[in-house]
Amino acid sequence: MLQIKDVMTPQAEVISPDATTEDAASLMKTLDIGVLPVCDDEGLVGVLTDRDLVVRVLAVTRDPKAMLVGEAMTPSVVYCFEDDDVERAAAIMAGQQIRRLPVLDKTRKLVGIGTMGDFAVHSQDHQLSGKVLEDVSQPSLPKRGETTDQGDGVGRAA
Repeated sequence: MLQIKDVMTPQAEVISPDATTEDAASLMKTLDIGVLPVCDDEGLVGVLTDRDLVVRVLAVTRDPKAMLVGEAMTPSVVYCFEDDDVERAAAIMAGQQIRRLPVLDKTRKLVGIGTMGDFAVHSQDHQLSGKVLEDVSQPSLPKRGETTDQGDGVGRAA
């Protein structure tokens, strides 16, 4: 059975929670990526996505030069282990609707990132790749265009 370590992108670039969000955005631009694992001396503590930067920094008009990655990152990290099989990793991604999955070794150190692209390129199971893409792409609730009651009696587009 194919393991995630056989298809993942190894040696992912990481950033410290003490770096500025401006530094993170610059690194993302340089590397042409949309996610950075956030690691401290203990290991993986979160992930920072381009969406995190938009929603938690720009949309609330915070200064990217002053705001730290640790304030903007998503701290709850879904991950798998390098010896997990590809099907398990795919199920995690599909179930959590995520496109990138940090991969840890048994000491919980980051060793890579599994992506839908990795599955598509390296996996012989094209049905698996298609199923992951379909599940990850399902709209979250509420669906776009529906209104939600924000508790103040005002409906807002979701």
